[in-house]
Amino acid sequence: MKLYSDEVTTVDGVPVTTPERTWLDMAEMLTVDELVAMGDSCVRVPRPDFEDRDMPLCSLADLQRMIDRHKGKRGLRKAREAIKLIRVGSDSPQETLLRLAMVRAGLPEPELNVPIIGEDGLRHHEPDLSYRKYRIGIEYEGEHHGDGGQIVRDIARSENYHAVGWAEVRISKRHMLNDAKPAVAKIRAALIQAGWRKGY
Repeated sequence: MKLYSDEVTTVDGVPVTTPERTWLDMAEMLTVDELVAMGDSCVRVPRPDFEDRDMPLCSLADLQRMIDRHKGKRGLRKAREAIKLIRVGSDSPQETLLRLAMVRAGLPEPELNVPIIGEDGLRHHEPDLSYRKYRIGIEYEGEHHGDGGQIVRDIARSENYHAVGWAEVRISKRHMLNDAKPAVAKIRAALIQAGWRKGY
């Protein structure tokens, strides 16, 4: 398959394919969900406080250009399916997989890492996934949430949710088993309690 000059970049003096071309190449091997997670990672806006960059690795338009440019490439069907599901805002593959499971189960699509603005106009924390209309924030708790300092921060975050009148739904790895059905059930229950009805 042809490799165009603008599909190669240099990292520490070593020529490598660009993120968008690498994403397309991986379509041969990854599942659609894995490809969406990789695409979300490519287009996410980094957090300069924690990372040494402030620009996404590439844009959705860059990924689409690869699809349009390489007709007949293996994995193209998966890439076309995946690009429709890629969103800016996901901070981890687990957040992406949770979002995909939620949407496939018929829940409304959540917003990603959008700050809660309190009635006082102050900006509060940013839930991993949220439903502003229903005042529900969903937090995916990774392995690091077991350490002492993180536990203190998690308790403070829960208190903050309560203070602004939002419900917090905490999801961990165990909720992601069985195609994330336990996670979806927990989120659906919170939505129904907040007044959501499917189809309305």
